[in-house]
Amino acid sequence: QVQLVESGGGLVQAGGSLRLSCTVSGSGFSINGMGWYRQAPGKQRELVAGITSGGRTNYADSVKGRFTISRDNAINTQYLQMNSLKPEDTAVYYCNVRVNLHFDYWGQGTQVTVSS
Repeated sequence: QVQLVESGGGLVQAGGSLRLSCTVSGSGFSINGMGWYRQAPGKQRELVAGITSGGRTNYADSVKGRFTISRDNAINTQYLQMNSLKPEDTAVYYCNVRVNLHFDYWGQGTQVTVSS
């Protein structure tokens, strides 16, 4: 069974940094793409950043140049380094993985709050 465990959220002042982590546990599957999404109150969940199994990345325009996604395939973990945080980055952040080319799994979500 695939399980995702997130960590690293919290409260930070504008201009600060946070790093989110998401570790995938289980066996008998192949992890393909990984990514981070976020959902602010009253808004739809949106893609923040994604990374392929080969390391190719893509970002939402709103976070380009400030956020960096990475992954360590040896330990089935992805990271989201968030710098120069803004109040509008406040949201619940969810990690996502695609497994065996067909199945999507989600983390439990971690709150990121940026104060002005």
